[in-house]
Amino acid sequence: MANAQTPEQKIQELRDEIRHHEYLYYVEDAPELTDSQYDVVMNRLKKLEAEHPELVTADSPTQRVGGKPKDGFVKMPHSRPMLSLDNAYNEEELRAWDQRVRDALPSTEAVRYVCELKLDGLSLALQYGAGSHGSAHLERGLTRGDGSIGEDVTSNVRTIRSVPLSISAAKLKAAGLPQSFEVRGEVVLPQAAFVKMNEEREAAGLAAAANPRNAAAGTIRTLEPNIVAQRRLDFYAYFLLKDGEFLLPQQSTTLEALRTSGFRVNKYAKALKSIDEVVKFIADAEPLRDTLGYEIDGVVIKVDATAQQRRLGFTGKAPRWAIAYKFAARAGITRLEDVLFQVGRTGKVTPVAALAAVSIGGTTVTRATLHNADEIARLGVRIGDFVQVERGGDVIPKIVVVVEDKKHARGATEIVFPELCPVCRSPLMKIEGEVDWRCVNNSCPARVREELLHWAARGVMNIEGLGDAMVAQLLGQSAELGGGLEAGSGDDAGQVVTEEGAPVATRKPVIHTIGDLYRLKREDLLGLERVGEKTADALLAEIERSKTAGLARVLLGLGIRFVGERTAQLLAAHFGSMEALEGAASQEAEKASEALEAVTEVGPKVAQAIAEFFAVEKNKDLVRDLASLGLTMTAEKRVTTSTLEGMTFVLTGTLPNLTREVAKERIESAGGRVSGSVSKKTSYVVAGEEAGSKLDKATSLGVKVLDEAGLLELLEKGAA
Repeated sequence: MANAQTPEQKIQELRDEIRHHEYLYYVEDAPELTDSQYDVVMNRLKKLEAEHPELVTADSPTQRVGGKPKDGFVKMPHSRPMLSLDNAYNEEELRAWDQRVRDALPSTEAVRYVCELKLDGLSLALQYGAGSHGSAHLERGLTRGDGSIGEDVTSNVRTIRSVPLSISAAKLKAAGLPQSFEVRGEVVLPQAAFVKMNEEREAAGLAAAANPRNAAAGTIRTLEPNIVAQRRLDFYAYFLLKDGEFLLPQQSTTLEALRTSGFRVNKYAKALKSIDEVVKFIADAEPLRDTLGYEIDGVVIKVDATAQQRRLGFTGKAPRWAIAYKFAARAGITRLEDVLFQVGRTGKVTPVAALAAVSIGGTTVTRATLHNADEIARLGVRIGDFVQVERGGDVIPKIVVVVEDKKHARGATEIVFPELCPVCRSPLMKIEGEVDWRCVNNSCPARVREELLHWAARGVMNIEGLGDAMVAQLLGQSAELGGGLEAGSGDDAGQVVTEEGAPVATRKPVIHTIGDLYRLKREDLLGLERVGEKTADALLAEIERSKTAGLARVLLGLGIRFVGERTAQLLAAHFGSMEALEGAASQEAEKASEALEAVTEVGPKVAQAIAEFFAVEKNKDLVRDLASLGLTMTAEKRVTTSTLEGMTFVLTGTLPNLTREVAKERIESAGGRVSGSVSKKTSYVVAGEEAGSKLDKATSLGVKVLDEAGLLELLEKGAA
C-alpha cells in the first residue's frame, strides 16, 4: 500500500498544478481549465494552507496579493543602469546606425540582429533568488526610476499574473538558468483593460486616464495591491542578467530561455542576418499596431551577440548595440482655440496651442507646442484654425499644418507674440542669431519655479515629492498655474500661464532660491496645505539625501546652457570638483576656452556657455551657498592605482577591442587623465583604425603613439 501524502506534499502538488494552469492562461493564452474548475483547485490549496499556516510560503499562488507597503516604496539601486535607447525615425538613420555598428567591429565578424516590438509601457527589473527544491523565487521588483535607482514595487509586481512567483528546478534546468538571476522587461496595460478601467473611473465620477502607458505607470506605483490586481497588467520579458552582467551569449537565446522558464515573451521577435531583413521586419510590424490589443510605438533592434554588445559599449545614456526605430507619428485634426505662453527656466518663452480635445494614437491631446514666433509665421496659423496635430515620435504633440478645405473654415484672430513676459511683465529680449524670445529677469516667478522643478527632477537631484503643487506652495504661487504640454517639451519646458500675466501670490513664499530648499524646517512644511507630518518628514529626508548626489548631478541641476547629462558627467570626471571647474572657467577668455575644451566632447559653444555661467556673480553665489549647505561638490573618486599618475592621454580612431569609454575609464582608474586635444603636454596618443588629425598632430609634435596593445601593456606595467 502506497504511503499517504503529507500535507506539505499535497500543498506542493496543488501549487505546481496551479502554476501550470496560470502559465497556460496568462502566458500561452491556451487555458485547459474553465474559470470554475481553476477556482476549485485554488480553493483546495487555500483550505490546506489555512489548516497548515506554517507551510504558507511567499511564492505560493495564494499569496499574489499581499499587504501594501508600510511606508511607501523604498528606493534601491539597480544591478546595472537601466538606460534608454537612441532613436531612428527613418530608414536612412537606421542604416547609418548599422554602419556605425559594423565600423566599430572587426570586418571579419558577421553581425546578426534581433528585432522586437517596442512595447509602449514601463520598464521593470525582476530579481530572482534561490528557493526550495532547487527552484527560483521572486525576491524583488524595481521600477526604472532614474535609471540608476528604482522603486521597490514588489508587492504590486506579485499581482501581475504573467510574472512567475516561482520557477521550478526543472524549468531552470531546461532554460539553462541558475537559481539567482535578473529579468528585465516591460509592463503594459492591455487595451481592453484600459477601456474597462476608464469606464469604471467615469462611472465613479473620476477623470479618464489619457493613455494605457500612463495608466500602467500610475497603477504599478499604487499603494494598494488589490487595485493593481484588478487592473490586469501584463509583463513581457526581454533581458537576462546575472550580478549585473549578460547571462547568455545571444539575445536570441536569452528570449528562448525566458520562454522556457515560464515568462511571457512577445511572439513578434526574430533573429535576422542583415539590415535589409531588419527593414522588412519593420515594414511588416507597423500595420500590426491596431491588431495587437496593446500599444506599441516602434521596433527595437539589438545586436544579437552579447560579446559584440560588450565591445560596442555605451554612450552616456544609451547602448551603442541597440536602437529603437520609432513608427511614424500619429495625427489628428482639431481646432486651435487659443495660444498661451509658457516661461521656461532659462527664460525662453514658448507658445503653446490650446486645442479642442482630440484622440491621437490612444492619447487625448489638448495642448501642442508651436515652438516660437518664427514657427507661427511659417505655419500662418490663426486662432480658430483647424490644424493637423502629430505626436512627434509618438510623444510630444505639435502642429504640422493648417487645414484649408470646404469642411474646415479658417480662423480670424491673429496670434500676437507678447512684448512683455506674461508672468513678471519684464520686457522680452531676443539674442542675435537665435529664434527664441526670453525673459531676462532672473527673479521671474516662472523661471524660479522651473529651476526648482528641474533641480528636483528624477534625472537630476531626484527629490521625490517636490512636484508642481509642492513647488507652487513653497513659492507662494497659485497651484493652478499649470497645464503644460502632455509630455513636456524638453529641458526648457515651463508652465502655461494665463492671459492676465503674473500668478497671484496666494501666501508668503517659504523659499526663494534652490539653496533655500536645504534650509527648510519641518514647521515650514507643516504650515502648507495638505502637508502632514509624514509628508513633511519624507520630503525633508529626500532633500537631505540629494546632498550626496555628486558633482555631475549638481552641474546638471544648475541648468547651464548646453550642459546635459553626458556633458555634466564628463566635466565632473575631468575636473573632479566644482572649485576646479569654476577656476578653469573664470580665467581670461582664451585660457578658459582651452581648459574647458580639453574635456572630451566639449566644444567652443559649450565652453563659452560654462564660462558665461560662472561670470555671473549670482550664479557663483548660488554655487557657494550650496557648498556651504553640505552638497557634495566633488566627483566620485575612481582612481584605484597610480600606475599612470600625472600622464595625459588622447584617444583617436577605433580600437579593436576596447570602446573609447572603457579605455578612458581604465586610464583614469590608473591615475591618468584623458584629454580631447593633443598638445606638447600630452604623454601618449592612443590610435586605432581611421585615426584622424590628432594622430598627425602627435607626429608633428613628437608625442609618443600607442596602439591598443601598447596601452594595455602600459596599464599593466606603468611608464617605462
